[in-house]
Amino acid sequence: MKHLLSIADLTSEELIEIIKTAEKLKEERYKGITTDYLKNKSLAMIFELPSTRTRVSFEVAMTELGGHALYLNWNDLQLGRGEPIKDTARVMSRYVHAVMMRVRDHAVLEEYARYSTVPVINGLSNLEHPCQVLADLLTIYEYKGDLKEITLAWIGDGNNVCNSLILASALTGMSMIISTPENYEPNREIVKKAQELGAKVKFVRDPKDAVRDADVIYTDVWTSMGQESEREKRLKDFARYQVSEELVKLSTEDVVVMHCLPAHRGEEITDEVVEGKHSIIFDQAENRLHAQKAILLRLIGED
Repeated sequence: MKHLLSIADLTSEELIEIIKTAEKLKEERYKGITTDYLKNKSLAMIFELPSTRTRVSFEVAMTELGGHALYLNWNDLQLGRGEPIKDTARVMSRYVHAVMMRVRDHAVLEEYARYSTVPVINGLSNLEHPCQVLADLLTIYEYKGDLKEITLAWIGDGNNVCNSLILASALTGMSMIISTPENYEPNREIVKKAQELGAKVKFVRDPKDAVRDADVIYTDVWTSMGQESEREKRLKDFARYQVSEELVKLSTEDVVVMHCLPAHRGEEITDEVVEGKHSIIFDQAENRLHAQKAILLRLIGED
């Protein structure tokens, strides 16, 4: 039994195996091949925060693999009435084969996993978003045919997705150039851990310097869930970090642009770039489904 709370919970070999499995499952789906790899298996999906892609991709993934997914809103559970995390974890372990959680505080995930006897998957926390990044790596692999020689430029907020990408870069050999405003850098402990694992991470303040030799340009919203009170300040602080057509033109001719969605068009990215020839954003979104399938097979498909 293994949890996926962080990208660092995987070895390099396991990460590549998940990507290869996702590629195979995607091909099977396109060919109309149906499977029952997770027949009679159930996944509990606990949401403290709202979701589109995470909920739909996990639910469809379980259905198409022959299993069953249960959507559980935090406030509909006894968790919303103060039941201890450890009690919910122990009980849920006796009902389902895995639990996916989307939570505000990463510490909640860690506590839940400590008491769970079935795998726990991080569907998003304030610290990391490993499921998103596995889909991202699958997408980069599809477009570039490699991960080791790739340079990814991260533009904007050093948030949970950025944190997971930094750790993933250590496992894949991918280089990262990170451009954030002052005081919006990624988590220091994660950067330190990734560098100890061999990550090649460079920090620059000017986004124009970050994108010049990039194979991938990646951005995300400037104001995440729970940061709404900071919105006006963030709009000012991030003003020169927009991924615009002008910024993309400074990069390589075959650069691809990524965004994990939802996008605030006209803020961190322009409508022109989202709809432009360099955008692979909707392929990236689709790959959440295939990556999620591979994660589920890895965690609960072998017993």
